[in-house]
Amino acid sequence: MNHRAILHRIAVALLCFGAAEGLAPAQPVAVPQAGEAVRPKVRLIATGGTISNRTGGRLTADELIKSAPALERYVRAEAEQFANVASSELTLTQWLELARRINALFREDSELSGVVVTSGTDTLEETAYFLNLTVRTDKPVVVVGSMRNPSTLGYEGAANLLEAFRVAAEPASRGKGVLVVLNDEINAAREATKTDALRLQTFQTRGYGVLGVVDSDRVVYYRTGVKRHTAASEFDISTIKELPRVDVIMVYQGASGDLIKAAVDQGARGIVIASAGAGAISGTQRDGIQYAVEKKVFVVTSTRTGSGRIAPSRRPRTADGTESSDGGYRIAAEDLPPVKARVLLMLALAAHADAAAIQRMFSEY
Repeated sequence: MNHRAILHRIAVALLCFGAAEGLAPAQPVAVPQAGEAVRPKVRLIATGGTISNRTGGRLTADELIKSAPALERYVRAEAEQFANVASSELTLTQWLELARRINALFREDSELSGVVVTSGTDTLEETAYFLNLTVRTDKPVVVVGSMRNPSTLGYEGAANLLEAFRVAAEPASRGKGVLVVLNDEINAAREATKTDALRLQTFQTRGYGVLGVVDSDRVVYYRTGVKRHTAASEFDISTIKELPRVDVIMVYQGASGDLIKAAVDQGARGIVIASAGAGAISGTQRDGIQYAVEKKVFVVTSTRTGSGRIAPSRRPRTADGTESSDGGYRIAAEDLPPVKARVLLMLALAAHADAAAIQRMFSEY
């Protein structure tokens, strides 16, 4: 006997039991009909952000689900309120709690097809990349937000949320890592970047393009990323209580190395340099970097340009142009932007990785 027939018999039995006991007539039980597919179960974990920031009070997770048009056509939606704040107010401790919660949901509920996480867009790319490295499943995790709030004309949050649910329920989304869905487009969490402060098309993947799109008829994928993530990740956060401090320092004309030294003196275990071009620094920053490596603080070189790769083979130079000894504490960020290089370095340091392992991680993730 198939599961639809079993469900039908249970429904009939419950109705008969209610009639026999003199109870009020029960509401009809929704039973899938022959040939009707069982809708995937997808859970919303709401953290806040503009998508919920209605004038007079933020929308709850339940209210967000109710706002998504015709959601019941695609999924069996569940709601969970994790937080309800601006994305910049989420703490690193909450990042750890969020990832652990998602891992627990997939571990405890085999019927769960996917998870949707709402986030403010300002730091959405950082949260999404952190989850990409710490959620250990092939099942889809989709991070979504909106650029306009629910009290604004042209609010697109409900449409974005519906599309996020559809992507999370889509079997083709499995194994693609954490996904960012806004404005009808699907981007990889590793690659998505907020490129405009106000426009709806703000999240883009510079140089590589979108993974896919969400159209009215179906979810369409055009490519898959090749970097390690989620189920293939080596990062285990189950016992991590606190992420180590890592600071980002930008390169600009005549920059002082004192900021690097101050970060080290205040307890930073890692520094990410948002370099000019393909690794250039300025002012006295070379002295600051040397100070950091002498204190055994890892220094990761990324680029502030928004795209491009910093090759691991680059060797640091002294003021006279000769190669300097860095003790292995100089790391190349590959094509990760500064804020995401910071996320990876925090996890690498929490895992007590050595220099060779950290450089490998930047090449693989």
